[in-house]
Amino acid sequence: MHRFDELDMKLLYELTKDGSISVPILSKKLGINASVLYSRIKRLLKKKLIKKFTVEIDDSLLGIGVKATVGINRDPKLKDLIHKKFMETPEVVSIAEITGRFDILIQVYAKNLEALHTIVIEKIGKIDGIQNTETFVELQKTYKDPVYLIQ
Repeated sequence: MHRFDELDMKLLYELTKDGSISVPILSKKLGINASVLYSRIKRLLKKKLIKKFTVEIDDSLLGIGVKATVGINRDPKLKDLIHKKFMETPEVVSIAEITGRFDILIQVYAKNLEALHTIVIEKIGKIDGIQNTETFVELQKTYKDPVYLIQ
């Protein structure tokens, strides 16, 4: 396991709040020389602690009005085929194999409840090997900083 110091954790915390912050501004905020900060970021990328820099999108501006999690039970013999079909379904944004009462949880984005219904019934429910589904519509979501980022 890699060792990460307090500066690494402060840097991660700031980058998770705003990944687009410039190094000069961040160096002033953290009270660290910009060249030291550049090298720290490079090191965290090299060690793969930082996997990528990304953007947060306001999905509602793209017409996504409903987000849901769908719990799925499947025929284990058709696992690969089902996974492939999910990967080909544009409304499915993540797939997680899990333990517990379901075999898989998928995240689905849809325009509205009617569209969600069509996706779950017509696209997902008709995939060979899907035994049953249960849909959980997201009403509200709150993010919090992971414990390791809390200062």
